[in-house]
Amino acid sequence: MSETIYDVAVIGGGPTGATAATDLARAGHSVLLIERGGRIKPCGGAVPPRLMEDFEIPQSLLVARARSARMIAPSNRAVDMPVGEIGYVGMVDREEFDEWLRKRAEANGAKRLTATFERIERDDHEGAIICFRRKRGGDIEQVRAKLVIGADGARSAVAKQNIPGAEKTPCVFAYHEIIESPDVVSDNYDPSRCDVFYQGKLSPDFYAWVFPHGKTASIGVGSANKGFSLRGAVSTMRDELDLTKCETVRREGAPIPLKPLKRWDNGRDVIVAGDAAGIVAPASGEGIYYAMIGGRFVAEAAQKFLVTGEAKALRAARKRFMKEHGKVFWVLGMMQYFWYSSDKRRERFVTMCDDKDVQQLTWQAYMNKRLVRAKPMAHIKIFLKDCAHLLGLRATA
Repeated sequence: MSETIYDVAVIGGGPTGATAATDLARAGHSVLLIERGGRIKPCGGAVPPRLMEDFEIPQSLLVARARSARMIAPSNRAVDMPVGEIGYVGMVDREEFDEWLRKRAEANGAKRLTATFERIERDDHEGAIICFRRKRGGDIEQVRAKLVIGADGARSAVAKQNIPGAEKTPCVFAYHEIIESPDVVSDNYDPSRCDVFYQGKLSPDFYAWVFPHGKTASIGVGSANKGFSLRGAVSTMRDELDLTKCETVRREGAPIPLKPLKRWDNGRDVIVAGDAAGIVAPASGEGIYYAMIGGRFVAEAAQKFLVTGEAKALRAARKRFMKEHGKVFWVLGMMQYFWYSSDKRRERFVTMCDDKDVQQLTWQAYMNKRLVRAKPMAHIKIFLKDCAHLLGLRATA
């Protein structure tokens, strides 16, 4: 085992881990970033302008800017939701975006290591012992750190081993295919538009999507129904949208958690963040912004822990995240529960998206990552319309 004792070992080099590693390294702490490599998370790649500003992300990393979203109902009725003057939806390619974040962490002083996490051990000396392998079947190696941050994604090995109840986190399974974008813009595909399909045939409990990535596009679907064929749904989409001739660049699949863990730390020297902590938005499945802000909050709590030596300092990360974003997660969770349960309700949901008040507040909430309070009457109107749609008192077309 190395004689070096790191302040922090970050397990996982996605947006969460790389952000935490960068912030801690910038603060002067010794950081080891362990990333297994060779895996790209299935992700639509949507990021709001606020993310670009809050985390100093260069515009050059955007592969596309979507100016509208199209919601498609079970009847194939389409409702367009233009972003308008308040901004755009940035699109990133996770392979390039994640690597840029890891390189920034390294440039700020974090040490990178490509390896697979195995487990955490302890002895009579200070810190946790992180056991890992540099290659499959290779020898177990060890390194010691005062604190371990588990940012190793959904079904996190760090969380399962150290956080009670982590293995029970509910997940949606996501699958997408990255294809070369069509040469011609058509009603089926627009490089400045994100298409979201609320159709039971494509997902019985979530949604399917077509997101532009510049030269490529992401076609994907999510579902918690283990018997549902995600690959079959994507194949159906490509066939119906006349995208079968577009070359497939790569295929990716992974679980996506949709409920924050009740506790993020073990009360001693381990804390989890990002997907490992379950902070992916219900209903939308959006995770990049929440992953990065979660990583930042964990890094801030980690700094207090390292200064004071008090494990209770780690609790501040989840407390702050839930204070700032818990209400949004609750609202989105209720949306998913009610509106995704049947095609009849999905039809009404898409109809509701045609409402200008709904569109305005939806985009403002997305851009700002908080519920909009400036127009209370608009919220009341939307609540009443929502109830009318849910109870079938309003026409669906």
